[in-house]
Amino acid sequence: MIHLFKTVDGRLQQLGAPEAGCWVSVYEPTPDEIQSLTGEYGLDPGFVRSCLDEEESSRIEMEGNQTLIIVDTAVESKEQNDTSQFYTVPLGIINTTDKVFTISLRRNPVLIALAEEKNAVLQTHLRTRFILQILMRISAGFVFYLKQIDKISYSMEKQLSSAMRNQEIVQLMGLEKSLVYFNTSLKADLVTIERIQRGRGLKLYEEDEDLMDDVGIEFRQAVEMAGIYSGILSAMMDAFSYVIANNQNSVMWRLTIVTVIMEIPNIIFAFYGINTDTLPLKSSWMYAVLLTAIATIVTALILLKKRKL
Repeated sequence: MIHLFKTVDGRLQQLGAPEAGCWVSVYEPTPDEIQSLTGEYGLDPGFVRSCLDEEESSRIEMEGNQTLIIVDTAVESKEQNDTSQFYTVPLGIINTTDKVFTISLRRNPVLIALAEEKNAVLQTHLRTRFILQILMRISAGFVFYLKQIDKISYSMEKQLSSAMRNQEIVQLMGLEKSLVYFNTSLKADLVTIERIQRGRGLKLYEEDEDLMDDVGIEFRQAVEMAGIYSGILSAMMDAFSYVIANNQNSVMWRLTIVTVIMEIPNIIFAFYGINTDTLPLKSSWMYAVLLTAIATIVTALILLKKRKL
C-alpha cells in the first residue's frame, strides 16, 4: 500500500497525488507498487530492496541525491498460548530532494500512529525535522514496549511463589528473547543515530539540534532500560527455576508421605490374610480393622506434629 500525506494549514492530510514536500508511506507493497517506487518516484532499486529485507541491519547510506536510513522498530504480537512476544522489524526511510519515503515490509505501528496525528507538530516539508520526529517516535515505541515487558514480568513475579505451570516459563522465555532482540536492535540504531548526529547522510539545521539531541538521549535511555530489564529477567528466570523445582519436590514429598500412610493398612491386612492361627487377635476381623485405624492415625499424627505434611 502507498499512502501520501502532507502538512497543509498545520494539519496532516492525505493526498491523492504526489507533491513536493509530501510524505510517502509504503507498507506491504505489491510488485506493481515496487515498480512504481523505482520508476515513477525514481528511488534507487537497491534502497527499496534493502527496505523490504527483514534481515537488514540498521545503517545509513547515500547514493546520489538520496539518503537511506534503516532503523529497527519494536513490534508486539500475541501467540496462540495467550502470551505476548516482542520483536523488531526494519523500517526504511529514504530522503530525496523533495520527499520523504518510509518503506516497510509489513504494517508498522509507528507509521500508523504517525499517520493518525492531526496536530501541527509534524511538518512533512521540513524533511530533516520530519525524519527526526519519526526516529523520536521509534525510540518512544521501544520505551513503551520495554515498560510493557516490565509490567508483564512484574505480574509473573507475583505468581512466582506458586508457579507450577509451563505457561509462566514460556512467557518469561519469550520476554527474555524479546529483550535480546531489543538490545541488539537498539545498539545498532544508536550507532546510526550517532552517525546522523555527526552530520553524515542527513543535513542538520540549527533549529533541529535540540530535537537531534533528544533523539540520541531517548535511544540511549532505551538501551539502558533494555539492559536493566534483561538483567532483572535473567535473575527472575533463575528464581522461577528454583521455585518450580522446590514446589515439585514439596509435592513429591507429600505424595510420598501419603503413600507411606496408605501402605500401613495394606501391610496389616496382608499379615492377617495369612492362613494361620498364630497371629494375635485373629479371632475377629474387627481387631484387624481397629489395629489398622490406630496405626494409621498415630503415624499421621506423628508426621503432622513434625510438620512433614
